Amino acid sequence: MRFATATILGAVFFLGVCFGALAQGNPVSKPAAPEAPAQVVMPDAEKIVLLLRVALITLNDALQTGNFTVLRDMGAPGFREANTAARLSQSFSDLAAKNIDLSSVSIIAPQLTQPPALDQAKGMLHLKGYFPGQPVQINFELLYQAVDGRWRLFGLSVQPGPPTPSAPAAKETDPASTAVKKK
Repeated sequence: MRFATATILGAVFFLGVCFGALAQGNPVSKPAAPEAPAQVVMPDAEKIVLLLRVALITLNDALQTGNFTVLRDMGAPGFREANTAARLSQSFSDLAAKNIDLSSVSIIAPQLTQPPALDQAKGMLHLKGYFPGQPVQINFELLYQAVDGRWRLFGLSVQPGPPTPSAPAAKETDPASTAVKKK
């Protein structure tokens, strides 16, 4: 079985080029005065779930309507600069062609496969995991950038896949069934 795959991390490439130019002594642009970066704080569990749901529901709306403008506009500046609505539509065309419905993420609890990672230096939050489901689960990897005190989408990867098998539940021992019975 072949599964649809869609990944958008063009903004990471964009920033990599900018950081690479700076590392080589070729400034992309010079700020008027260096400012100390604001300290970003790891969002709590409820905020992380909200970030995930909003991004994937917005992607679902884009898939259903063919209009990727809102998904693009909710992103961080680097994401918007690297992606046009048409490019996003093309990147997620496989999901649209497979009629992948992401609406279930609004009620299913996400399962993180890695702890949320915060890069203070870049003001980035990395989230990776899945939303369980049948017959497919929705695997995700999202990157957010702190912009003016808000987490803005910076990178997005969504891949439907086979359901992750759940661990067998531990059987509870019933004391009555293990007791020795007298005749």
